[in-house]
Amino acid sequence: MNILVVDDNKAVQERLAALIISQGHNVDLAINGLDALGKAQQGNYQLFVIDHLMPLMNGVQLTKNLKADESSSLVPVIFMTTQGKRTLKDIAEYSLFDKVIDKPINEADFITLLSEVIKAYPANSATEVLEANK
Repeated sequence: MNILVVDDNKAVQERLAALIISQGHNVDLAINGLDALGKAQQGNYQLFVIDHLMPLMNGVQLTKNLKADESSSLVPVIFMTTQGKRTLKDIAEYSLFDKVIDKPINEADFITLLSEVIKAYPANSATEVLEANK
């Protein structure tokens, strides 16, 4: 599975990349929402792991843009936040996220969440899902 991790903290990026690779998946990194949009348009990702608060484009706006694009609209999103899941549930866009995890990330919780998302979305790519639904 190809996974794009979007976080403005290099240490968090590297930690998540190591966890994802340890589970047998490929990972690309983006430093902010604008960087992620460019990579998403050029890449074939089956999962996005997106931080909430970032410069230039926050995670909510990035997710809205990804969901508005046909090529990435069906790709699941794990959303990371320091604001707390309960606080985040109050925003209108909460339904855009497939899973939400609190930061700092607990490695065991992240691996469990990653496995849950992969089982729930077994298609190789959003493109395959779109083709299957035609």
